Amino acid sequence: MTDHRSSLSPQAALNAATWISPAEDQPAEPGKRPAYWIRSHFTWSPDDGETTAHATAHGVYELFVNGTRVGDEELTPGFTAYRQRLQVQSWDITHHLVSGGNVITALLSDGWFRGRHGFERRADGFGTATAFLASVTSARAPLAATSHHWECRESHITRADLMDGQTVDFRLLSPAAESTTADGWLPVVARRGGLYDNRERLVRSIAPPVRRIEELAPVTVAVPASGITVVDFGQNINGWVRLRALGPCGTRITLRHGEILGDAGLVSTENIRAFDFASKTPLPAGQIDEVISAGRAGDVFEPRHTTHGFRYVQLEGNVDAIAPEDVTAVVVHSDLQRTGTFESSNNRLNALHDAILWSFRSNACDVPTDCPQRERSGFTGDWQVFVDTAALMFDVSGFSAKWLRDLSADQWPDGRVPTVVPNPAGDGPSGNFFEDLATGSAGWGDAAVFVPWSLWRAYGDRQSLREAFPSMRSWVDYASRAAASGRHPERAAARPAPLPHEQYLWDTGFHFGEWLEPDTPPNPDPARDHGIVATAYLYRSADLLAKAAGVLGDSTTADHYCTLAAEILSAWREEYLDDSGLLLEESQGHYVRALAFGLVPPHLAPLAAARLVELIGLNGNRLGTGFLATGLLLPTLADHGYPDVAYELLLSTGSPSWLGMLDAGATTMWEWWDGVTTSGARGSLNHYSKGAVGSFLYTHVAGIRLPEYPDEAHTGYRTVTIAPQPGGDIAWASAAVDTVHGRISSAWSIEHGKFTLHVEIPMSVNATVKMPDGSTHTAGGGSHEFTSGHHDPLPRY
Repeated sequence: MTDHRSSLSPQAALNAATWISPAEDQPAEPGKRPAYWIRSHFTWSPDDGETTAHATAHGVYELFVNGTRVGDEELTPGFTAYRQRLQVQSWDITHHLVSGGNVITALLSDGWFRGRHGFERRADGFGTATAFLASVTSARAPLAATSHHWECRESHITRADLMDGQTVDFRLLSPAAESTTADGWLPVVARRGGLYDNRERLVRSIAPPVRRIEELAPVTVAVPASGITVVDFGQNINGWVRLRALGPCGTRITLRHGEILGDAGLVSTENIRAFDFASKTPLPAGQIDEVISAGRAGDVFEPRHTTHGFRYVQLEGNVDAIAPEDVTAVVVHSDLQRTGTFESSNNRLNALHDAILWSFRSNACDVPTDCPQRERSGFTGDWQVFVDTAALMFDVSGFSAKWLRDLSADQWPDGRVPTVVPNPAGDGPSGNFFEDLATGSAGWGDAAVFVPWSLWRAYGDRQSLREAFPSMRSWVDYASRAAASGRHPERAAARPAPLPHEQYLWDTGFHFGEWLEPDTPPNPDPARDHGIVATAYLYRSADLLAKAAGVLGDSTTADHYCTLAAEILSAWREEYLDDSGLLLEESQGHYVRALAFGLVPPHLAPLAAARLVELIGLNGNRLGTGFLATGLLLPTLADHGYPDVAYELLLSTGSPSWLGMLDAGATTMWEWWDGVTTSGARGSLNHYSKGAVGSFLYTHVAGIRLPEYPDEAHTGYRTVTIAPQPGGDIAWASAAVDTVHGRISSAWSIEHGKFTLHVEIPMSVNATVKMPDGSTHTAGGGSHEFTSGHHDPLPRY
């Protein structure tokens, strides 16, 4: 059942409702808190007509009417900046009702609101109490609303945490949960004041809800030790396990979820254990579920108040052999519409595309997360580097717009952007030293500008760009002030008298920089000078902000930021680029960024690109880019005359390489290039950031390209360039993208030296077709075929 869009505003629909909480004498420790039933009764007759339930919560809730679950959404109300934005769900429940007495029940757990969250697993991020708000309205009158008259009791879910896992004791589940008797039920606690009284934060979601999307059967079921069964689902996912055949009454089964097996064939979770930043003490990995059987036939364990990132599940306990048909992996994520497909003659490249796809699916659980197991946080930098790839594969317009509203809500008053959004600390310091230090890091905070511009290019929604513009501007203003207000100590020591251009160098403050470069241990050192990276991002964001202002018709603001961008560009060149096109601080990432962002003057770009290729060669023809530049690497090489080098990197094996991950068993992208070796595993094995290479498959292999800086007449695929660049051993490739104007497809093949290209263009779209031999054609709506006698790469500069 889909969310029923009531004609009432959330405020109006819940006007008569009071926030209520379960009665807790003393909440259990974080990670071990039960879920609670909350219920009431109301009378309904067919004369009441269509009836709607409206609900939201501080926590995660499921709604039931007369014992039947309402809707198919999961993890409602979703994850937002709860202090300023709390989503309300509405459902038509008419078909669940009976004439006379009815019971409405909610099952409420900690969720993101007060559950353990983030790298350090801190609890109570938004508050110390769960709460529920609901009403039932008919066409004639309100029928029920949460109040102090409602009742509560602990449920059969004796432990529920999104990260730690869930325990279900079926012996505690009885018809009492939906009955009209008072046995075991207590009055709820009415809540007023503070956040409870802020009804303006109640909103409808603009993003698709989280749902159960797919089910996977076991690939293998093994018994590596007595009382232990290990199930391999063959694919790393986000979700949970559905388990049947729970055994006799009192049987306890523990389910341990992980991404890798140890030497003994047991599930290992060492790679996803985080640590306390202050003490460096390792933290538990979590992801442990438990079920205690009541011995009833038909009971099914399905823990919908938690999620896990896993490929393997280890079942422990005194149970009989688990039959494959009794265990199922349930894939859970935002119900995004698939829009992009890619296929080629190279099956390994197809497998890479699938791994990238699965990585994003695993990390699109209401917010774009970094990983589905260790942190599950909406890291700004991850979405900044991946959003363009995601927008080729799925419709992420509403998903991203929702997240940008949370980013704006959590943006600090001075304009800096938290590293994770939504942020439990809200729009100010958390008191955690590193977390507050990292707020405002270049490349991460720039998501405030990059993501809205990417959405403008892909979807052409002017209103969404206008809505994001104040946040975009606030970020650039913060970064430019930071640049003007300080000098890095090393620069000041070497050059005591500052040069005029230094006011535009952003060389102070904490920055992650080109994070996770191969063979470079991560070093989050606030004393390090990352000016070459931060200033590059400051230029890029100022330039995009100027272009966004132009799109919105604000010429004065556009001129201001255009001038600022020009000054930053001049400063970057003065400080970091010499007259021969070489950078004064050299790395693959710095050259990629310089070329991709247009920091290098056109007449020096061939020299800088040649030096990038030289650095790749000196590195054994292997990539050396980190978190920020890896997704830009291959397009930059191809666009500057080196598609052969781009293909060599794309199709290389070993470490670091994309196909090397697959050879080592990856089914999703890894956080580290060498995430799994003969000595074990490290880091998350489900991180989509390195999967940003997926855009190259669409934009360069298949050749479907958007304008970089579109105005309203050319955005949202109103105009498109089809410019495939074949290479490697690929004999054919095809891709299609469902756009707001229809499906665009490009399919090419090479046979006997002849290059043939088929394109499909929607009727309202104009295409420019660039063939590998350098010829250019125009194509309107319809099917077109083009051929050329050879397919040599385009000449270099």
